[in-house]
Amino acid sequence: MKNNVIIGAGKGIGLEISRLMNKESQIFALSRTISDELVSLTNNYFEFDTNKDDYSSLNELPDQIDTLIFCPGSITLKPFHRITEEEFLADFQQNVLGAIKAIQFFLPRLKKSSSASVVLFSSVAAQVGMTFHASVSVSKGAIESLTKSLASEYAPTIRVNCIAPSLILTPLAEKLTSTPEKIESAALRHPLKRIGNVRDIAEMAVFLSSDKSTWITGQVFHVDGGMSNLK
Repeated sequence: MKNNVIIGAGKGIGLEISRLMNKESQIFALSRTISDELVSLTNNYFEFDTNKDDYSSLNELPDQIDTLIFCPGSITLKPFHRITEEEFLADFQQNVLGAIKAIQFFLPRLKKSSSASVVLFSSVAAQVGMTFHASVSVSKGAIESLTKSLASEYAPTIRVNCIAPSLILTPLAEKLTSTPEKIESAALRHPLKRIGNVRDIAEMAVFLSSDKSTWITGQVFHVDGGMSNLK
Protein backbone atom coordinates (compact mmCIF):
# COMPACT_ATOMS: atom_id res chain seq x y z
CA MET A 1 0.00 0.00 0.00
CA LYS A 2 1.32 3.42 -0.97
CA ASN A 3 2.14 6.15 1.54
CA ASN A 4 0.65 9.42 0.32
CA VAL A 5 1.10 12.82 1.97
CA ILE A 6 -1.64 15.37 1.34
CA ILE A 7 -0.88 18.90 2.52
CA GLY A 8 -3.97 21.05 2.88
CA ALA A 9 -6.18 18.01 3.43
CA GLY A 10 -8.68 19.59 5.81
CA LYS A 11 -11.22 20.92 3.33
CA GLY A 12 -12.03 21.54 -0.32
CA ILE A 13 -9.94 19.76 -2.92
CA GLY A 14 -7.50 18.33 -0.37
CA LEU A 15 -10.30 16.70 1.62
CA GLU A 16 -11.83 15.21 -1.52
CA ILE A 17 -8.43 13.79 -2.54
CA SER A 18 -8.20 12.27 0.94
CA ARG A 19 -11.64 10.67 0.51
CA LEU A 20 -10.66 9.09 -2.81
CA MET A 21 -7.15 8.01 -1.85
CA ASN A 22 -8.21 6.55 1.47
CA LYS A 23 -9.76 3.61 -0.39
CA GLU A 24 -6.48 2.28 -1.77
CA SER A 25 -3.60 4.06 0.01
CA GLN A 26 -2.38 5.02 3.43
CA ILE A 27 -2.77 8.78 3.67
CA PHE A 28 -0.92 11.20 5.91
CA ALA A 29 -2.99 14.36 6.11
CA LEU A 30 -1.58 17.76 7.05
CA SER A 31 -3.94 20.67 7.60
CA ARG A 32 -4.37 23.88 9.57
CA THR A 33 -7.89 22.70 10.42
CA ILE A 34 -8.74 19.12 11.37
CA SER A 35 -12.34 18.31 10.52
CA ASP A 36 -14.35 15.41 11.92
CA GLU A 37 -14.48 13.91 8.44
CA LEU A 38 -10.71 13.98 8.10
CA VAL A 39 -10.39 12.24 11.47
CA SER A 40 -12.82 9.57 10.25
CA LEU A 41 -10.72 9.00 7.11
CA THR A 42 -7.32 8.47 8.68
CA ASN A 43 -5.55 8.14 12.01
CA ASN A 44 -2.53 9.83 10.42
CA TYR A 45 -3.59 13.48 10.59
CA PHE A 46 -1.46 16.39 11.77
CA GLU A 47 -2.44 19.95 12.57
CA PHE A 48 0.11 21.83 10.50
CA ASP A 49 0.46 25.36 9.12
CA THR A 50 2.78 25.50 6.12
CA ASN A 51 3.54 29.17 6.81
CA LYS A 52 4.57 28.64 10.43
CA ASP A 53 5.36 25.04 11.32
CA ASP A 54 8.51 23.02 10.78
CA TYR A 55 8.22 19.72 8.89
CA SER A 56 11.00 18.21 10.96
CA SER A 57 8.53 18.05 13.87
CA LEU A 58 6.52 15.38 12.03
CA ASN A 59 8.29 12.38 13.52
CA GLU A 60 5.51 9.90 12.79
CA LEU A 61 5.80 10.05 9.00
CA PRO A 62 7.13 6.93 7.26
CA ASP A 63 10.60 6.70 5.79
CA GLN A 64 9.22 6.20 2.28
CA ILE A 65 6.65 8.49 0.68
CA ASP A 66 5.15 7.57 -2.68
CA THR A 67 3.06 10.67 -3.37
CA LEU A 68 3.23 14.28 -2.22
CA ILE A 69 0.27 16.53 -3.00
CA PHE A 70 0.49 20.20 -2.06
CA CYS A 71 -2.97 21.79 -2.00
CA PRO A 72 -2.72 25.07 -0.01
CA GLY A 73 -3.39 28.18 -2.04
CA SER A 74 -4.74 31.71 -1.93
CA ILE A 75 -6.95 33.97 -4.01
CA THR A 76 -6.08 37.67 -3.79
CA LEU A 77 -8.30 39.49 -6.26
CA LYS A 78 -7.61 43.23 -6.46
CA PRO A 79 -6.81 45.89 -9.02
CA PHE A 80 -3.08 45.78 -9.65
CA HIS A 81 -2.45 49.30 -8.27
CA ARG A 82 -4.02 48.32 -4.95
CA ILE A 83 -2.01 45.14 -4.34
CA THR A 84 0.67 45.83 -1.75
CA GLU A 85 4.14 44.36 -1.73
CA GLU A 86 3.17 42.49 1.43
CA GLU A 87 0.21 40.88 -0.35
CA PHE A 88 2.35 39.79 -3.31
CA LEU A 89 4.86 38.30 -0.89
CA ALA A 90 2.14 36.57 1.17
CA ASP A 91 0.74 34.89 -1.94
CA PHE A 92 4.22 33.86 -3.07
CA GLN A 93 5.01 32.51 0.41
CA GLN A 94 1.83 30.46 0.52
CA ASN A 95 1.83 29.11 -3.02
CA VAL A 96 5.47 28.86 -4.06
CA LEU A 97 7.77 28.82 -1.05
CA GLY A 98 5.27 26.61 0.77
CA ALA A 99 5.50 24.04 -2.01
CA ILE A 100 9.28 24.35 -2.21
CA LYS A 101 9.74 23.72 1.52
CA ALA A 102 7.46 20.69 1.41
CA ILE A 103 9.22 19.15 -1.60
CA GLN A 104 12.68 19.75 -0.15
CA PHE A 105 11.71 18.10 3.12
CA PHE A 106 10.05 15.04 1.55
CA LEU A 107 12.57 14.61 -1.25
CA PRO A 108 14.73 11.97 0.53
CA ARG A 109 11.57 9.97 1.31
CA LEU A 110 10.25 10.29 -2.24
CA LYS A 111 13.55 9.00 -3.63
CA LYS A 112 13.00 5.74 -1.74
CA SER A 113 9.83 5.02 -3.70
CA SER A 114 9.86 3.08 -6.96
CA SER A 115 6.97 5.18 -8.33
CA ALA A 116 7.16 8.59 -6.68
CA SER A 117 4.85 11.39 -7.74
CA VAL A 118 4.48 15.06 -6.79
CA VAL A 119 1.29 16.96 -7.63
CA LEU A 120 1.13 20.75 -7.42
CA PHE A 121 -1.64 23.24 -8.14
CA SER A 122 -1.70 26.23 -10.44
CA SER A 123 -4.69 28.22 -11.79
CA VAL A 124 -6.29 29.03 -15.10
CA ALA A 125 -5.14 32.60 -14.37
CA ALA A 126 -1.55 31.57 -15.13
CA GLN A 127 -2.61 30.72 -18.70
CA VAL A 128 -5.32 33.30 -19.40
CA GLY A 129 -5.01 37.02 -18.67
CA MET A 130 -7.73 37.79 -16.14
CA THR A 131 -8.63 41.13 -14.57
CA PHE A 132 -7.65 41.53 -10.89
CA HIS A 133 -5.62 38.28 -10.91
CA ALA A 134 -2.10 39.77 -10.98
CA SER A 135 -0.99 38.30 -7.66
CA VAL A 136 -2.56 34.91 -8.36
CA SER A 137 -1.01 34.68 -11.82
CA VAL A 138 2.46 35.64 -10.56
CA SER A 139 2.59 32.91 -7.90
CA LYS A 140 0.82 30.23 -9.92
CA GLY A 141 2.97 30.96 -12.97
CA ALA A 142 5.96 30.26 -10.75
CA ILE A 143 4.42 26.94 -9.73
CA GLU A 144 4.08 25.89 -13.38
CA SER A 145 7.72 26.74 -14.04
CA LEU A 146 8.78 24.91 -10.87
CA THR A 147 6.83 21.84 -12.02
CA LYS A 148 8.73 21.63 -15.30
CA SER A 149 12.11 22.33 -13.74
CA LEU A 150 11.75 19.68 -11.03
CA ALA A 151 10.28 17.14 -13.46
CA SER A 152 13.42 17.51 -15.57
CA GLU A 153 15.81 17.43 -12.63
CA TYR A 154 14.35 14.35 -10.93
CA ALA A 155 13.37 12.22 -13.93
CA PRO A 156 13.15 9.28 -14.04
CA THR A 157 13.01 8.84 -10.25
CA ILE A 158 10.21 11.26 -9.35
CA ARG A 159 7.38 12.46 -11.56
CA VAL A 160 6.19 16.05 -11.04
CA ASN A 161 2.94 17.35 -12.52
CA CYS A 162 0.58 20.25 -11.98
CA ILE A 163 -3.19 20.79 -12.13
CA ALA A 164 -4.50 24.21 -13.17
CA PRO A 165 -8.21 24.52 -12.30
CA SER A 166 -10.63 27.28 -13.07
CA LEU A 167 -13.21 28.35 -10.47
CA ILE A 168 -14.13 25.48 -8.14
CA LEU A 169 -16.85 25.28 -5.49
CA THR A 170 -14.59 25.32 -2.42
CA PRO A 171 -14.37 27.35 0.80
CA LEU A 172 -11.39 29.20 -0.72
CA ALA A 173 -13.62 30.55 -3.51
CA GLU A 174 -16.68 31.26 -1.38
CA LYS A 175 -16.62 35.01 -2.09
CA LEU A 176 -16.97 34.23 -5.78
CA THR A 177 -19.67 31.58 -5.35
CA SER A 178 -21.72 32.99 -2.46
CA THR A 179 -24.99 33.38 -4.39
CA PRO A 180 -26.78 31.43 -7.14
CA GLU A 181 -26.41 34.49 -9.37
CA LYS A 182 -22.63 34.54 -8.97
CA ILE A 183 -22.42 30.81 -9.68
CA GLU A 184 -24.56 31.13 -12.81
CA SER A 185 -22.57 34.10 -14.11
CA ALA A 186 -19.28 32.24 -13.58
CA ALA A 187 -20.65 29.08 -15.18
CA LEU A 188 -21.63 30.92 -18.36
CA ARG A 189 -18.03 32.08 -18.86
CA HIS A 190 -16.91 28.47 -19.24
CA PRO A 191 -17.44 26.55 -22.49
CA LEU A 192 -18.90 23.62 -20.51
CA LYS A 193 -21.36 26.05 -18.84
CA ARG A 194 -20.67 25.08 -15.26
CA ILE A 195 -18.04 25.73 -12.65
CA GLY A 196 -15.99 22.90 -11.27
CA ASN A 197 -16.48 20.81 -8.18
CA VAL A 198 -13.87 19.24 -5.94
CA ARG A 199 -14.36 15.79 -7.46
CA ASP A 200 -13.39 17.11 -10.92
CA ILE A 201 -9.98 18.12 -9.59
CA ALA A 202 -9.45 15.34 -7.04
CA GLU A 203 -9.91 12.64 -9.69
CA MET A 204 -7.07 14.14 -11.73
CA ALA A 205 -4.82 14.35 -8.66
CA VAL A 206 -5.48 10.70 -7.85
CA PHE A 207 -4.77 9.71 -11.46
CA LEU A 208 -1.44 11.60 -11.47
CA SER A 209 -0.50 9.85 -8.24
CA SER A 210 -1.32 6.39 -9.53
CA ASP A 211 0.49 3.80 -11.61
CA LYS A 212 -1.88 4.65 -14.48
CA SER A 213 0.18 7.79 -15.16
CA THR A 214 3.72 6.45 -14.99
CA TRP A 215 4.66 7.95 -18.39
CA ILE A 216 3.50 11.45 -17.52
CA THR A 217 5.74 14.11 -16.00
CA GLY A 218 6.41 17.82 -16.35
CA GLN A 219 2.85 18.53 -17.46
CA VAL A 220 0.31 21.20 -16.53
CA PHE A 221 -3.24 19.86 -16.83
CA HIS A 222 -5.90 22.49 -17.43
CA VAL A 223 -8.95 21.05 -15.70
CA ASP A 224 -10.96 24.19 -16.25
CA GLY A 225 -14.16 23.55 -18.18
CA GLY A 226 -12.40 24.54 -21.38
CA MET A 227 -11.70 28.11 -20.28
CA SER A 228 -7.97 28.15 -21.08
CA ASN A 229 -8.26 27.06 -24.71
CA LEU A 230 -11.82 27.60 -25.96
CA LYS A 231 -14.11 30.55 -26.61
